[in-house]
Amino acid sequence: MRIFKLPDLGEGLQEAEIVKWHIAAGDEVKLDQPVVSVETAKAIVDIPAPYEGRIVRLYGGEGDVARVGQPLIAFEGGADEDTGTVVGRVEVGQKVLAEAPASAPPLAHGIKATPAVRALARRMNIDLAMVTPTGADGLVTTTDVQRAARILAASGPQELLRGVRKVMAQSMTLAHAEVASATIMDDADIDAWREGESIMARLIRAVVAACRAEPSLNAWYDSQAVGRRLLGNIDLGIAVDTPDGLLVPVLRNVEKRAPEDLKAALAALIQNTRERKVPPEDLRANTITLSNFGSIAGRYASPIVLPPTVAIVGAGRVLKEVVAVDDKPAVHRMLPLSVTFDHRAVTGGEAGRFLGAMMADLQQPE
Repeated sequence: MRIFKLPDLGEGLQEAEIVKWHIAAGDEVKLDQPVVSVETAKAIVDIPAPYEGRIVRLYGGEGDVARVGQPLIAFEGGADEDTGTVVGRVEVGQKVLAEAPASAPPLAHGIKATPAVRALARRMNIDLAMVTPTGADGLVTTTDVQRAARILAASGPQELLRGVRKVMAQSMTLAHAEVASATIMDDADIDAWREGESIMARLIRAVVAACRAEPSLNAWYDSQAVGRRLLGNIDLGIAVDTPDGLLVPVLRNVEKRAPEDLKAALAALIQNTRERKVPPEDLRANTITLSNFGSIAGRYASPIVLPPTVAIVGAGRVLKEVVAVDDKPAVHRMLPLSVTFDHRAVTGGEAGRFLGAMMADLQQPE
């Protein structure tokens, strides 16, 4: 038999989940015919057949995770074992996942527990980081471990995160460990807007105006060199909610694009993201991020800044509020805004000027 192994799919990825087999044992396949779709931390890709022949065996079922170099398909005939090189073109499939570095292992050195309690936790397969301590000075007791074990047993089996959610967990771990996060908030009075004005279109325009007024938030920070790089182009990451998790596709060069072009590009980007048709390059290298979480719910938030970017803008749910107009009460539409920034690279004054410029632009009638 000739054994085809899971090939190196690039960018240091060491494993992939089998999403769908396009063949079965006994099938005759042609060179470059798609044989399996696999999901990595980057994308779902279709792997083509490395040569023609009859399929003898498939290694692994749908949902299984295979590592690079492990057997994937056995072909009839031949004595040579394939090294895992892909012959043909690997196509990006329907699902595309955000890029993220590997997560750091959980830290347990700060947990107080006696050796006997730690041994009990190991026997019961309980992570002490998940246990609420009730002993003196935060000491984890035997009862605490047993209580956690009962709760976990009643909750059912643990679901291992994969795909988008796994990448999201890794990204959040990195951001929490590295970024010195701070948030400022305010409200923009948008009562003067024309009927039917697009909130997203105005938010994008306001972000551009704010980046021009205060370029410090359109930047990347290098934690190793302890330096920042102000960026000329505004490549805006748009947070998009999907059933599988959060994805952040990128609108390139928003500062140079006409409003109608931006509106059409935004609609296409969001639709393609939800249908998993966005190419991997459109999920990378944004310079600043926008999250319109208010389209779902919420007034203010402290969104997470993902390195190397230094800022993310959050927009909350539009509300009608009583405000003072010429010293008289009036009911106006107000748009809550949040700007979270990496305080290592951005000062409070720079963030305040950025938010002020956004508000000034949003409060214009058109």
